[in-house]
Amino acid sequence: MGVDPQYCPSDLLKAAREDADLALNLGEKYGFRNAQVTVLAPTGTIGLVMDCDTTGIEPDFALVKYKKLAGGGYFKIINQAIPPALKKLGYNNEQINEIVRYAKGSGTLDGCPYINFESLKAKGFTDEILSKIEHLLPSVFDLSFAINKFNVGTEFCISKLGFTEEQLDDYNFDILAALGFASDEIATANDYVCGTMTIEGAPFLKHEHYPVFDCANKCGKKGKRFIKAAAHINMMAAAQPFISGAISKTINLPGNAGIEEIQNAYMQSWKLGLKSNALYRDGSKLSQPLNSVSHEEYEELIDKKEENDIIKVAERIIHRYIAKRRRLPDRREGYTQKAKINGQTVYIRTGEYENGQLGEIFIDMHREGAAFRSLLNSFAIAISLGLQHGVPLEEFVDAFVFTRFEPSGVVTGNQRIKMSTSVIDYIFRELAVTYLGRNDLAHVDDDDFKMQNKAKASVIEPEYETEEVVSERTIELDRAHYRKGSSSPTNGNGAKSRSHVVTINKQIQEARFRGYTGDICPECQSMTMVRNGTCLKCTTCGSTTGCS
Repeated sequence: MGVDPQYCPSDLLKAAREDADLALNLGEKYGFRNAQVTVLAPTGTIGLVMDCDTTGIEPDFALVKYKKLAGGGYFKIINQAIPPALKKLGYNNEQINEIVRYAKGSGTLDGCPYINFESLKAKGFTDEILSKIEHLLPSVFDLSFAINKFNVGTEFCISKLGFTEEQLDDYNFDILAALGFASDEIATANDYVCGTMTIEGAPFLKHEHYPVFDCANKCGKKGKRFIKAAAHINMMAAAQPFISGAISKTINLPGNAGIEEIQNAYMQSWKLGLKSNALYRDGSKLSQPLNSVSHEEYEELIDKKEENDIIKVAERIIHRYIAKRRRLPDRREGYTQKAKINGQTVYIRTGEYENGQLGEIFIDMHREGAAFRSLLNSFAIAISLGLQHGVPLEEFVDAFVFTRFEPSGVVTGNQRIKMSTSVIDYIFRELAVTYLGRNDLAHVDDDDFKMQNKAKASVIEPEYETEEVVSERTIELDRAHYRKGSSSPTNGNGAKSRSHVVTINKQIQEARFRGYTGDICPECQSMTMVRNGTCLKCTTCGSTTGCS
């Protein structure tokens, strides 16, 4: 939470002094953690376990927020600093309870307007079902999360409430609306049970105290206030001179933030001397860990045509799409690619839809043990099922490229990929280059690849090279011999010997076949040079052609 200095600078200074004095006293009593702070980082998720309300220099994300759990579902997080802050501002217990209830809700149907025990019993709900719903209410951020076919039961919805299976299977079906409750009645009941998730508009709360409870984002669907990016950056700038490293803190921006606001945030961070920053625009991912509004409240944002409407639309489309599997035709196109990774042979076979989109892969390494082959086969099946259920190939590529384990090293037999850190790394490099055009993951760029294919198609390579076909690498090797004090490989008449030319060109071809570039190391004159960023690196002596 933050405080706007134009409202109460003296209160802010007083509170800061109290916190600093308390920290000093505790440090003198129990010992200081470090003599020098090198990194200042918010505690993040672990802060929940530590019972933190705000995390270090980070303003609270929202007064009431919902964290998506890895195993499914949501965890309702309420800022516990609200009651003591209200008490500090002079509100009595009755007023505090009303303000807190307005923000986080009552968590019960008891006394709820329109939708309560009595009205639901009149619709056919039993005491057992109502008890189950009541148990779920404290942790949900919308009544539809508690009153649905999964919690009420499909059989009960059909036999007692009179719904059909088609209705229950509809993604947009709302039991409360179908039972006859109006949208404004449902909204009022939601505010009573689940809260408005903001203190704006709360009973008894004075407007001049609003800034005390400002957060990084707008709170709930009714909230309008939030701490702007410039204030986040100023907070960090105040702490940066006392820290030798950077500050691990996300600068939050609203969902409708534009390019100009992003640009200004970076410029301001640079001007104030911050060593790093991280910007995040609310709702910029289809799924984010923390949310301050429910999915249904996002639906209202879609109706208002705000700039983040495309996020929810895309989420709904993808949700419906991946619910069904697109099966491949019985006879499909594809290709087989054979290659060797550090001498280990691997085969990749692909299956495609009619439009050429990748739909399945097969992986075979026949010389590996049965357990390793089985794991590879199971992995290929899992990837194939993901592709057929709509998971983009890009997601798999980003997840598995640069995976490191043996066998790894030089790749032979593939025209575009020459090095790999593992079998999985090689597989997704190959798929990315072939199906996504990801030339950044190839070691031979597109122009060189096309030129090689064109040369192979138009020129029959002679069995032996002649004097006229002396490559630049041969000349480079000769110069390297001179630099090292070696004898010149020329004959007495100054012409290069035929045998030397043939030997050098053969070495270059062998180096390329083994996955190297064919260039000569300027230090040890070996032909074990590999691509290292925009330069070359020798795998024999470790020297580079310019990159570190």
